[in-house]
Amino acid sequence: MKVFITGGAGFIGSHLAECLIRAGHRVLILDDLSTGQMANIEHLIDQQGFDYRIGSVRDAPLVAELVDRCEVTVHLAAAVGVRLIVEQPVHTIETNVHGTEVVLGAVARKNKLCLIASSSEVYGKSGTTPFSEDDDLVLGPTTHSRWAYACSKALDEWLALAYAREKGLPVIVARFFNTVGPRQTGRYGMVLPTFVAQALRGDPITVHGSGNQSRCFSHVGDVAEAVTRLITTPAAVGLVFNVGTDREIRIADLARMVREAAGSDSPIVNIPYEEAYAEGFEDMARRVPSVERLERVIGFRPATPLEKIIDDVVAEQRAALLEGK
Repeated sequence: MKVFITGGAGFIGSHLAECLIRAGHRVLILDDLSTGQMANIEHLIDQQGFDYRIGSVRDAPLVAELVDRCEVTVHLAAAVGVRLIVEQPVHTIETNVHGTEVVLGAVARKNKLCLIASSSEVYGKSGTTPFSEDDDLVLGPTTHSRWAYACSKALDEWLALAYAREKGLPVIVARFFNTVGPRQTGRYGMVLPTFVAQALRGDPITVHGSGNQSRCFSHVGDVAEAVTRLITTPAAVGLVFNVGTDREIRIADLARMVREAAGSDSPIVNIPYEEAYAEGFEDMARRVPSVERLERVIGFRPATPLEKIIDDVVAEQRAALLEGK
């Protein structure tokens, strides 16, 4: 099988490409390198069955050409990261919504399977945990750009499922929950690589808010395996899946785990949300997925221990520091 991945030079996309090639599939990726990096895929370029193009997911003729060359499309390209979303809401909305319109239009013309990557953000401020795929979505006001990303990903889902209902397009929606691991950058507000970088430099580890907010972190290798199984499981078509782990940890405790794993003496400092982002910023107290549907349909759930994930990220960043990167 040949798989087209938008955003394939990104953090998740590059790991998915690796996973697919190991499983014997061929991979074609598209990335504009706005957040992805060539360094993420350099080790794949000479491998048989791998090809790439540099360009935008909003380039409809290019996307149509690449969709035609593949049997399945995995649409990962998106504006990501809390800082980017808060600071560039126009870019977030246009990239996410229009990019998905282009991809779905191209796959619909050929009636080819498409997996749309969504996010746990779509659950918004819901206080019902664990989150189930059929739960109501509770978003904040339009006056807070914090919710632009959640709304844009929800629109992506609605559009994909509308294509499925009206045109019979085979689609799968995957809601990712805090995917972490090697190659992830903290440039746009991702918490784990940011904590690790601060700990290794001996800088203060900056926890936004009280630190009592909790999240569930999944290793990117597990997420890539889940996506690979989803696109090769006919029973997954037409469904929405939470993709993540249900092991919950407070952010303050994550900071302490990172400091210990890095052997660091960095102080842990709490920064008010208003100072970190903007006045009126809202965050969710908990974000815990139900992964029962995922496990039932594909026979797999992310399970790499958080301790192992942190060790992987610390080792990667420490090696980069030693090499002067």
